[in-house]
Amino acid sequence: MNRIMLFTLAVALTACGKSPPAETVEALAANPTRLKELREQCKTDRAKVGDELCNRAAEATNRRFFGDGKTPYTPPKEQPKF
Repeated sequence: MNRIMLFTLAVALTACGKSPPAETVEALAANPTRLKELREQCKTDRAKVGDELCNRAAEATNRRFFGDGKTPYTPPKEQPKF
């Protein structure tokens, strides 16, 4: 009987935990309209949106701007003429 109560308590406490935001960095980076509206919401009311989601939006913006980091830098063969 005690094992059943302990198991029930563990399940109840697990269900009450904070769930992570459904939007991942990859999903936000792939959807620029959602990313734009989320960035606006973070600017106006960050406390309501939440720090974790705003940080994900910032990381998605960085990934869209900088790329995935897999493309190496290749300088031009000729020197620029100023």
